[in-house]
Amino acid sequence: MAIVALSLLGLPIGHAMIGGSVLYLYLAGLDMGTAAEQLLNGMYSSFVLLAIPLFILAAEFMNSGSIMDRLLRFCNALVGRFRGGLAQVNVVQSIIFASMSGSALADAAGSGKLMQTLMTKDRKYTASFAAAVTAASSVIGPVIPPSIPLVLYALVSDTSIGYLFLGGVVPGLLIGVVQMLLIAVTARRRNFPVEKPVPLREFPRITGEAFPALMMPAILLGCLYGGVTTPMEAAALAAAYALLICVVLYRSVRWSDVYNSLLRSARITISIGMLIAGALVFNYVITVENIPKALAAMLQGYALSPFSFLLLANLLLLALGCFLEGTTILLIIVPVLLPTAAALGVDLVHFGVVAVLNIMIGLITPPYGLLLYVMAKIAEVPLKDLVRDVLPFLAVMIGALALITFMPGLVLFLPRLMGYQG
Repeated sequence: MAIVALSLLGLPIGHAMIGGSVLYLYLAGLDMGTAAEQLLNGMYSSFVLLAIPLFILAAEFMNSGSIMDRLLRFCNALVGRFRGGLAQVNVVQSIIFASMSGSALADAAGSGKLMQTLMTKDRKYTASFAAAVTAASSVIGPVIPPSIPLVLYALVSDTSIGYLFLGGVVPGLLIGVVQMLLIAVTARRRNFPVEKPVPLREFPRITGEAFPALMMPAILLGCLYGGVTTPMEAAALAAAYALLICVVLYRSVRWSDVYNSLLRSARITISIGMLIAGALVFNYVITVENIPKALAAMLQGYALSPFSFLLLANLLLLALGCFLEGTTILLIIVPVLLPTAAALGVDLVHFGVVAVLNIMIGLITPPYGLLLYVMAKIAEVPLKDLVRDVLPFLAVMIGALALITFMPGLVLFLPRLMGYQG
């Protein structure tokens, strides 16, 4: 109750969790210094956390250069010739940019304004539909590796980041495919325009211009799964490579842009860091109260099967996603569910990808839907119009989520191919 009250008073959720947890320690007669101990032990003993600011920095470097323009031209050459081509381009660029940023908000912020301008030029698409496509396709970012939410899940579940990243590839691509199929159907029904085809003779030049940017995920994942780098070193490599191609190859950034990228990355990292700090202290309180084991025992008493547990977890996470911020769910709610998942024999890599996908869908789920508010501001459209156009995307994504939940092979195929024994 203290956390809720502090949040309603306007205190950031990370601070509210720390304040509420300290109050609990005081009322329970426990040493309040334990809060600082848990915070410091958690923040400074996990090298996994180092990957988060580095992936954020890589995305900022990508946004500050001309990389996005080159990727958009490449995507337009691929799918722009089809009916509703610009909407398809929006999804394809999200899939490609997903392998560079790891953040839905970075994806939306990076391409949102540009795609909005391109799609609404000459009234080709309504502003609300263009914003809905950007919001829905941005969800792909944190599913396809690298993924900041999957890094956080690895932190709370002690699961391999490498296998989690591999597990997110097929689900992320599946989300992109169902979105593109929906756009194709909608384009025919609403008679969306067909873009002027890019001549085939231009394709090698456009591909060559985008090739260094397209190589980033290949280099990143190759080094990670080839055993050349750890996940944290891979994140540093991603940031260094992004800076290298922006400054040396494309020559599209100035030192002031580099400084601004570092500044924005620091601000985002601090906000995420406060959430993690609050969650570490709050999770200690949950552990002291023995809530995870009590919940696991209660659910086992109902003789749940793994599939029925996954169904309940999906419903819970989707419902919470309507109201709570995704990182909060991942750091507070998911750890409570993990002992039950493990006790029922649910694979933790599979559960991690399912949980993250649930949380990402929450970003476009009314009434909270953070991405809805971001795109409503970027596109300058009424929220109700945006929600109307995003609902079909929400429906097909939930359908894809059901497939991913009840067909674990979609998640575990690539990890098992690389030696995962789960």
